Amino acid sequence: MPFHIEYERTVAARRPEGHQPAAPRYSLRWTRPVPTLVSVYFGVQGKSLEWPAEQAFYDLLRQKLDSGSGPESLETMRCHDDAGYTNGILVAYWTDPTRYAKWLIESGFKQWLSAQERLEGEYGYWCEAIVVPYDRHETIYSGPEYRIGFSRTADSVIVPITTNGFFGAARDRLPVSAIDPLDSPYGKSPIPRTEPASHGAHLMVLVPHNVTILRSGQYWEGAGQAQLDDYMESLQPKLHRGMSYLANNKPDTGCLSLRIMTNLSEDGTARAETSVLGAFVSLQKLEEWAATHETHLDIYRHAIAMNRLYKEKREVVTWHELFVLMQGNCFEYVNCHPATGMLPYGEVWQSRKE
Repeated sequence: MPFHIEYERTVAARRPEGHQPAAPRYSLRWTRPVPTLVSVYFGVQGKSLEWPAEQAFYDLLRQKLDSGSGPESLETMRCHDDAGYTNGILVAYWTDPTRYAKWLIESGFKQWLSAQERLEGEYGYWCEAIVVPYDRHETIYSGPEYRIGFSRTADSVIVPITTNGFFGAARDRLPVSAIDPLDSPYGKSPIPRTEPASHGAHLMVLVPHNVTILRSGQYWEGAGQAQLDDYMESLQPKLHRGMSYLANNKPDTGCLSLRIMTNLSEDGTARAETSVLGAFVSLQKLEEWAATHETHLDIYRHAIAMNRLYKEKREVVTWHELFVLMQGNCFEYVNCHPATGMLPYGEVWQSRKE
């Protein structure tokens, strides 16, 4: 039987009484206990980041990650951020935090990141390590076949669910939501924004408690012409409008950081796959946008309509993995621009500065 955690509820579920979803959905489990999940985003950043420098970064990371304590899966992606910088991104997944900690000790990555050379030159580097208990994550997939993210790790299985098709379903899929409302320690106030002196500095950011991080993905390789046309001409523009609204209205939406990422092939060319990595002050703020704003309702209605139309023959895969962080997650930024990731929003310590 797949491993899962459930609590006796003290916080009411959001699922309407008698609800049955109109379209099938799936979620991730493991056939062994997985008490803690680790997802680490490594980035190189530059105003004019060309492929040779980006490739060299990936090659160096792969060399360091290729060990007995390395990750169970990894992917490479590219993002052009709001400040006009190109970011080369490698995400790595572990389901054993001790193995990850051992990798940090043995790989030499920390020493490389902290070296004086990283503080100089035209590139910045960042590392955002998401470490959460199992009960603070949830996943959903439109179909069971395609594997991505944590679903590529060992002993993972994708199982059918019925906790979908209503607003608040993502919250209900989080085991801890049965006993914790997951409120922001800032209440309804936004997290104060700062602009740290980050160029030439190695800064460490303590991410606020209950910040919610969502990776939402789209995969259309192999889709037939009709479904491909629908995605490119109808759904993708709706996704772009929604992301643009979040990026341009951060104080109102509670969006702290947003990266629109394209998955890469080995040679650096774009694949038929994208994902968005968003950080929000709380799950509640993400839910408010999802349930009430027209930009998300357009996405939601279209996705539901296509899944009802095609059912199990749906060829465009959509999915997400969501994490609600606890106090203690620390992100690192070396020689980055001051709007990178969580730099403007967390408690910042300076590790080293030229």
